[in-house]
Amino acid sequence: MATVGSARIYSSDLRVRVQATGLSTYPDVSVVCGRLERDLEDKDAALNPVVLVEVLSDSTEAYDRGQKFAHYRLIPSLREYVLVWQHEPRIEVFHRNEDGSWTLREARAGEGAHLEAIGCTLPVDEVYRDPLAQPPPGAQA
Repeated sequence: MATVGSARIYSSDLRVRVQATGLSTYPDVSVVCGRLERDLEDKDAALNPVVLVEVLSDSTEAYDRGQKFAHYRLIPSLREYVLVWQHEPRIEVFHRNEDGSWTLREARAGEGAHLEAIGCTLPVDEVYRDPLAQPPPGAQA
């Protein structure tokens, strides 16, 4: 778990439950602001994510965009749903508007994906940086 301001960032080890439908799932990343609320029926599941992130793969993309997102939209606390492409540097941020509608914003190489709900920007190039690549000569690691 990491933090950004008052937000706590959880890895895919945190189970999230959609009370309205009963779906329990393990998003790739979950962000919770404030106190973590647990489900009464499933004490190991969180109820109040503000941001959920899924990394798309060929086998999960249709589900992540379709049925899973339909479930996630029923989480009252959810403000942003982030999809990270596997095959190209591209991040999609679905943002819940005040009227309950959702707006899509895309960020590609050289851009930043702004997460308004937690006040941060994900630089696309950093998200896709090869962690094993050697830094250029003279650069700090």
